[in-house]
Amino acid sequence: MAEAVRLTLSSSTTLNDGHKIPLLGLGVYQAPKGLPTQNAVTWALEAGYRHIDTATLYDNETDVGIAVNKSEIPREEIWITTKVWNSDQGYKKTLQAAERSLEKLNTDYIDLLILHSPLPGPKLRKESYDALQQLVKLGKVKSIGVSNYGVTHLKELLNQNPKIKPSVNQVEIHPWLTRNDIVTFCAQNNIVVEAYSPLTKGNKLKDRDLIKIAQKYNKSSAQILIRWGLQHGFVTLPKSINKDRIIQNANVYDFEIEKEDMESLDKLDQHLVTGWDPTICD
Repeated sequence: MAEAVRLTLSSSTTLNDGHKIPLLGLGVYQAPKGLPTQNAVTWALEAGYRHIDTATLYDNETDVGIAVNKSEIPREEIWITTKVWNSDQGYKKTLQAAERSLEKLNTDYIDLLILHSPLPGPKLRKESYDALQQLVKLGKVKSIGVSNYGVTHLKELLNQNPKIKPSVNQVEIHPWLTRNDIVTFCAQNNIVVEAYSPLTKGNKLKDRDLIKIAQKYNKSSAQILIRWGLQHGFVTLPKSINKDRIIQNANVYDFEIEKEDMESLDKLDQHLVTGWDPTICD
Protein backbone atom coordinates (compact mmCIF):
# COMPACT_ATOMS: atom_id res chain seq x y z
CA MET A 1 0.00 0.00 0.00
CA ALA A 2 1.20 3.51 -0.80
CA GLU A 3 2.44 5.91 1.87
CA ALA A 4 -0.96 7.46 2.41
CA VAL A 5 -0.47 10.23 4.93
CA ARG A 6 1.83 12.26 2.69
CA LEU A 7 -0.52 12.41 -0.28
CA THR A 8 -1.52 15.79 -1.68
CA LEU A 9 -3.36 16.89 -4.81
CA SER A 10 0.04 17.43 -6.44
CA SER A 11 1.23 13.91 -5.60
CA SER A 12 2.53 11.84 -8.48
CA THR A 13 4.07 8.45 -9.08
CA THR A 14 7.08 7.74 -11.26
CA LEU A 15 6.51 5.51 -14.26
CA ASN A 16 9.04 2.94 -15.45
CA ASP A 17 10.16 5.40 -18.14
CA GLY A 18 11.00 8.07 -15.57
CA HIS A 19 8.03 10.36 -16.21
CA LYS A 20 5.89 11.42 -13.27
CA ILE A 21 2.12 11.03 -13.57
CA PRO A 22 -0.28 12.81 -11.17
CA LEU A 23 -2.09 10.30 -8.97
CA LEU A 24 -5.49 11.96 -9.32
CA GLY A 25 -6.98 12.70 -12.71
CA LEU A 26 -10.27 13.87 -14.17
CA GLY A 27 -11.89 11.35 -16.47
CA VAL A 28 -14.09 12.77 -19.23
CA TYR A 29 -15.78 9.57 -20.43
CA GLN A 30 -19.34 10.41 -21.49
CA ALA A 31 -18.74 14.12 -20.96
CA PRO A 32 -20.69 15.79 -23.81
CA LYS A 33 -18.84 17.68 -26.51
CA GLY A 34 -18.58 21.43 -26.27
CA LEU A 35 -18.99 23.48 -23.12
CA PRO A 36 -19.77 20.57 -20.73
CA THR A 37 -16.32 19.07 -21.32
CA GLN A 38 -14.57 22.43 -21.59
CA ASN A 39 -16.10 23.60 -18.31
CA ALA A 40 -15.32 20.35 -16.50
CA VAL A 41 -11.66 20.50 -17.49
CA THR A 42 -11.46 24.20 -16.62
CA TRP A 43 -13.00 23.64 -13.20
CA ALA A 44 -10.69 20.70 -12.55
CA LEU A 45 -7.60 22.70 -13.45
CA GLU A 46 -8.79 25.57 -11.25
CA ALA A 47 -9.29 23.09 -8.39
CA GLY A 48 -5.71 21.87 -8.74
CA TYR A 49 -6.02 18.81 -10.93
CA ARG A 50 -3.12 18.41 -13.35
CA HIS A 51 -4.20 15.22 -15.10
CA ILE A 52 -6.94 14.85 -17.72
CA ASP A 53 -7.91 11.45 -19.15
CA THR A 54 -9.70 11.40 -22.51
CA ALA A 55 -9.88 9.07 -25.53
CA THR A 56 -10.70 9.02 -29.22
CA LEU A 57 -13.87 7.11 -28.35
CA TYR A 58 -15.08 9.89 -26.05
CA ASP A 59 -15.23 12.37 -28.95
CA ASN A 60 -14.21 15.27 -26.72
CA GLU A 61 -10.45 15.57 -27.28
CA THR A 62 -10.98 18.90 -29.04
CA ASP A 63 -12.72 20.34 -26.00
CA VAL A 64 -10.03 19.05 -23.65
CA GLY A 65 -7.49 20.84 -25.82
CA ILE A 66 -9.48 24.07 -25.81
CA ALA A 67 -9.73 24.10 -22.02
CA VAL A 68 -6.06 23.23 -21.50
CA ASN A 69 -4.91 25.90 -23.94
CA LYS A 70 -7.21 28.54 -22.44
CA SER A 71 -5.82 27.93 -18.98
CA GLU A 72 -2.82 29.92 -17.87
CA ILE A 73 -1.10 26.76 -16.71
CA PRO A 74 2.06 25.80 -18.63
CA ARG A 75 1.43 22.82 -20.90
CA GLU A 76 4.27 20.85 -19.31
CA GLU A 77 2.46 20.99 -15.97
CA ILE A 78 -0.67 19.27 -17.32
CA TRP A 79 -0.73 15.55 -18.00
CA ILE A 80 -2.96 14.54 -20.91
CA THR A 81 -3.84 10.91 -21.55
CA THR A 82 -5.70 9.70 -24.62
CA LYS A 83 -6.37 6.29 -26.13
CA VAL A 84 -6.29 4.44 -29.45
CA TRP A 85 -9.70 2.93 -30.13
CA ASN A 86 -10.14 -0.65 -31.34
CA SER A 87 -10.98 0.26 -34.94
CA ASP A 88 -7.80 2.35 -35.12
CA GLN A 89 -5.49 -0.48 -34.11
CA GLY A 90 -2.80 -1.73 -36.50
CA TYR A 91 0.59 -0.11 -37.17
CA LYS A 92 -0.32 2.54 -39.74
CA LYS A 93 -3.78 3.17 -38.32
CA THR A 94 -2.37 3.73 -34.83
CA LEU A 95 0.12 6.28 -36.18
CA GLN A 96 -2.71 8.02 -38.01
CA ALA A 97 -4.93 7.95 -34.93
CA ALA A 98 -2.20 9.58 -32.87
CA GLU A 99 -1.86 12.37 -35.44
CA ARG A 100 -5.61 13.01 -35.27
CA SER A 101 -5.50 13.13 -31.48
CA LEU A 102 -2.58 15.57 -31.53
CA GLU A 103 -4.52 17.80 -33.91
CA LYS A 104 -7.73 17.66 -31.89
CA LEU A 105 -5.92 18.29 -28.61
CA ASN A 106 -3.97 21.10 -30.30
CA THR A 107 -0.77 20.01 -28.60
CA ASP A 108 2.74 19.10 -29.73
CA TYR A 109 2.84 15.90 -27.69
CA ILE A 110 0.67 13.47 -25.76
CA ASP A 111 1.83 12.64 -22.25
CA LEU A 112 0.36 9.13 -22.28
CA LEU A 113 -1.07 7.23 -25.22
CA ILE A 114 -2.59 3.83 -24.50
CA LEU A 115 -4.33 1.07 -26.43
CA HIS A 116 -7.97 1.20 -25.36
CA SER A 117 -8.41 -2.58 -25.20
CA PRO A 118 -6.95 -5.94 -26.29
CA LEU A 119 -10.11 -6.83 -28.26
CA PRO A 120 -8.62 -6.48 -31.80
CA GLY A 121 -6.54 -9.63 -31.19
CA PRO A 122 -2.85 -10.63 -30.98
CA LYS A 123 -1.72 -9.45 -34.43
CA LEU A 124 -3.17 -5.96 -34.17
CA ARG A 125 -2.16 -5.68 -30.52
CA LYS A 126 1.49 -6.18 -31.50
CA GLU A 127 1.34 -3.87 -34.50
CA SER A 128 -0.34 -1.16 -32.46
CA TYR A 129 2.15 -1.38 -29.62
CA ASP A 130 5.01 -1.22 -32.13
CA ALA A 131 3.44 1.99 -33.42
CA LEU A 132 3.27 3.40 -29.88
CA GLN A 133 6.99 2.77 -29.49
CA GLN A 134 7.65 4.55 -32.77
CA LEU A 135 5.61 7.55 -31.58
CA VAL A 136 7.84 7.81 -28.51
CA LYS A 137 10.94 7.76 -30.75
CA LEU A 138 9.41 10.53 -32.87
CA GLY A 139 8.83 12.66 -29.76
CA LYS A 140 5.08 12.81 -30.29
CA VAL A 141 4.27 10.73 -27.20
CA LYS A 142 6.08 10.65 -23.87
CA SER A 143 4.71 7.50 -22.22
CA ILE A 144 2.82 4.51 -23.56
CA GLY A 145 0.67 1.79 -22.06
CA VAL A 146 -2.45 -0.28 -22.32
CA SER A 147 -5.99 -0.42 -20.99
CA ASN A 148 -8.28 -3.30 -20.08
CA TYR A 149 -5.41 -5.79 -20.41
CA GLY A 150 -5.65 -8.98 -18.38
CA VAL A 151 -2.60 -10.86 -17.13
CA THR A 152 -2.51 -13.04 -20.27
CA HIS A 153 -2.41 -9.94 -22.49
CA LEU A 154 0.31 -8.34 -20.38
CA LYS A 155 2.40 -11.53 -20.51
CA GLU A 156 1.93 -11.68 -24.28
CA LEU A 157 3.18 -8.11 -24.63
CA LEU A 158 6.15 -8.50 -22.30
CA ASN A 159 7.16 -11.81 -23.94
CA GLN A 160 7.64 -9.84 -27.17
CA ASN A 161 10.48 -8.01 -25.40
CA PRO A 162 9.41 -4.50 -26.39
CA LYS A 163 12.15 -1.89 -26.22
CA ILE A 164 9.74 0.33 -24.30
CA LYS A 165 7.71 -1.53 -21.70
CA PRO A 166 4.13 -0.45 -20.98
CA SER A 167 4.14 2.14 -18.22
CA VAL A 168 0.49 1.73 -17.21
CA ASN A 169 -2.48 -0.59 -17.41
CA GLN A 170 -5.80 1.22 -17.00
CA VAL A 171 -8.61 -1.03 -15.76
CA GLU A 172 -11.83 -0.74 -13.80
CA ILE A 173 -10.97 -1.02 -10.11
CA HIS A 174 -12.88 -0.30 -6.90
CA PRO A 175 -13.53 -2.24 -3.67
CA TRP A 176 -16.09 -4.48 -5.40
CA LEU A 177 -13.65 -5.22 -8.25
CA THR A 178 -10.16 -5.35 -6.77
CA ARG A 179 -8.48 -7.16 -9.70
CA ASN A 180 -5.88 -8.68 -7.37
CA ASP A 181 -4.34 -10.83 -10.13
CA ILE A 182 -3.81 -7.86 -12.45
CA VAL A 183 -2.65 -5.56 -9.66
CA THR A 184 -0.11 -8.12 -8.41
CA PHE A 185 1.26 -8.81 -11.90
CA CYS A 186 1.60 -5.10 -12.64
CA ALA A 187 3.42 -4.52 -9.36
CA GLN A 188 5.82 -7.37 -10.14
CA ASN A 189 6.57 -5.84 -13.55
CA ASN A 190 6.76 -2.17 -12.56
CA ILE A 191 3.57 -1.23 -14.41
CA VAL A 192 1.43 1.44 -12.76
CA VAL A 193 -2.25 0.58 -12.33
CA GLU A 194 -4.78 3.24 -13.28
CA ALA A 195 -8.25 2.80 -11.81
CA TYR A 196 -11.16 3.95 -13.94
CA SER A 197 -14.77 3.95 -12.73
CA PRO A 198 -13.49 4.19 -9.14
CA LEU A 199 -16.94 5.37 -8.08
CA THR A 200 -18.62 2.22 -9.50
CA LYS A 201 -20.63 4.46 -11.87
CA GLY A 202 -22.69 5.25 -8.80
CA ASN A 203 -23.84 1.66 -8.30
CA LYS A 204 -22.41 1.26 -4.82
CA LEU A 205 -22.39 4.80 -3.41
CA LYS A 206 -25.27 3.90 -1.08
CA ASP A 207 -23.74 0.64 0.07
CA ARG A 208 -24.32 0.20 3.79
CA ASP A 209 -20.71 -0.74 4.63
CA LEU A 210 -19.33 2.13 2.57
CA ILE A 211 -21.68 4.68 4.12
CA LYS A 212 -20.69 3.54 7.60
CA ILE A 213 -17.02 4.15 6.85
CA ALA A 214 -17.80 7.48 5.17
CA GLN A 215 -19.68 8.67 8.24
CA LYS A 216 -16.74 7.75 10.46
CA TYR A 217 -14.49 10.15 8.51
CA ASN A 218 -17.20 12.73 7.82
CA LYS A 219 -16.67 12.24 4.11
CA SER A 220 -18.85 11.29 1.16
CA SER A 221 -18.95 7.76 -0.20
CA ALA A 222 -17.23 9.03 -3.35
CA GLN A 223 -14.40 10.57 -1.35
CA ILE A 224 -13.83 7.30 0.50
CA LEU A 225 -13.63 5.36 -2.77
CA ILE A 226 -11.17 7.85 -4.27
CA ARG A 227 -9.03 7.82 -1.15
CA TRP A 228 -9.10 4.00 -1.13
CA GLY A 229 -7.63 3.94 -4.62
CA LEU A 230 -5.00 6.54 -3.82
CA GLN A 231 -3.89 4.68 -0.70
CA HIS A 232 -3.45 1.56 -2.78
CA GLY A 233 -1.14 3.54 -5.04
CA PHE A 234 -3.49 3.53 -8.03
CA VAL A 235 -3.68 6.48 -10.38
CA THR A 236 -7.35 7.22 -9.74
CA LEU A 237 -9.66 8.71 -12.38
CA PRO A 238 -13.06 9.85 -11.09
CA LYS A 239 -15.25 11.51 -13.70
CA SER A 240 -17.79 14.30 -13.36
CA ILE A 241 -19.02 17.38 -15.23
CA ASN A 242 -20.48 18.87 -12.04
CA LYS A 243 -18.33 21.66 -10.62
CA ASP A 244 -19.09 20.94 -6.96
CA ARG A 245 -18.40 17.22 -7.36
CA ILE A 246 -15.18 17.85 -9.25
CA ILE A 247 -13.99 20.00 -6.34
CA GLN A 248 -15.29 17.56 -3.73
CA ASN A 249 -13.57 14.62 -5.42
CA ALA A 250 -10.25 16.39 -4.95
CA ASN A 251 -10.90 17.07 -1.27
CA VAL A 252 -9.45 13.76 -0.12
CA TYR A 253 -6.12 14.80 1.35
CA ASP A 254 -7.06 15.88 4.86
CA PHE A 255 -7.61 12.36 6.17
CA GLU A 256 -6.28 8.83 5.90
CA ILE A 257 -8.38 5.68 5.89
CA GLU A 258 -7.19 3.53 8.76
CA LYS A 259 -5.79 0.06 8.14
CA GLU A 260 -8.80 -1.83 9.47
CA ASP A 261 -11.17 0.20 7.30
CA MET A 262 -9.00 -0.34 4.22
CA GLU A 263 -9.12 -4.07 4.95
CA SER A 264 -12.90 -3.94 5.33
CA LEU A 265 -13.20 -2.23 1.96
CA ASP A 266 -10.85 -4.77 0.37
CA LYS A 267 -13.14 -7.58 1.54
CA LEU A 268 -16.10 -6.20 -0.43
CA ASP A 269 -14.75 -7.66 -3.69
CA GLN A 270 -17.44 -9.47 -5.68
CA HIS A 271 -16.02 -9.01 -9.19
CA LEU A 272 -18.58 -6.32 -9.96
CA VAL A 273 -17.90 -5.11 -13.50
CA THR A 274 -19.99 -2.00 -14.12
CA GLY A 275 -19.10 -1.65 -17.80
CA TRP A 276 -17.26 -3.94 -20.20
CA ASP A 277 -14.52 -6.44 -19.40
CA PRO A 278 -12.04 -6.99 -22.24
CA THR A 279 -9.52 -8.37 -19.73
CA ILE A 280 -10.97 -11.83 -20.36
CA CYS A 281 -10.89 -11.76 -24.17
CA ASP A 282 -8.54 -13.92 -26.28
